[in-house]
Amino acid sequence: MVDRVGLACHVKRMTSPLRVLINAGPTREHIDPVRFLSNGSSGKMGYALADVAVARGLSVDLVSGPVTLPVPKGVRLTRVISAEEMLAACEPLFSVCDVFIAVAAVSDYRPRFRAAEKTKKTGGGLTLELEPTVDILKTLAARKTPQQTVVGFAAETREVEAYAQRKLVEKNLDWIVANDVSQAGIGMDADDNAVVVLSRTGLRAAFGPASKRAVAEFILSRIVP
Repeated sequence: MVDRVGLACHVKRMTSPLRVLINAGPTREHIDPVRFLSNGSSGKMGYALADVAVARGLSVDLVSGPVTLPVPKGVRLTRVISAEEMLAACEPLFSVCDVFIAVAAVSDYRPRFRAAEKTKKTGGGLTLELEPTVDILKTLAARKTPQQTVVGFAAETREVEAYAQRKLVEKNLDWIVANDVSQAGIGMDADDNAVVVLSRTGLRAAFGPASKRAVAEFILSRIVP
């Protein structure tokens, strides 16, 4: 019996490069025109993955939050600020991608109300009412086809693999990359990383500490062999 799905995927790869969508960097959720909620993501891991993917002959779309990194050669870049903008940019690209790698450190909350003008300091306290932002990874993973591969990242400070395994299942992922961001010089806003890659089928592979480019090579060799 001919494996028609497998054959179709093989033919597609022979005739055109796999199309990879990567999101990277932080998002910003503005309190007013000059202040915002964000995090310390530098975007280095996502940009390293984009660079390595292009070097491996893949077709790469990169949706990036605000970072100061040079754009990898050969990448199609879309710049965004907020979680809502990132989802809007990712949606049409996800529908035509073969692999989605969600590296971005998306802000989990945003102010319920955004001030139109700069909020003045009064000398007293300030209370912000927050609401959840859209879950980009879960939203897009719910739409994936059997031919698509979705990869998430889990940056944790404790019980790293346990939380990553839970996220893998709850968000309908094929792979998840877990890393401990409590270690100095590793992970967020650092040049190096150490990861554990977990698959939906039970595979586990650890790598690092190493440069983020080396980590990117390791990750892609697992998910796009």
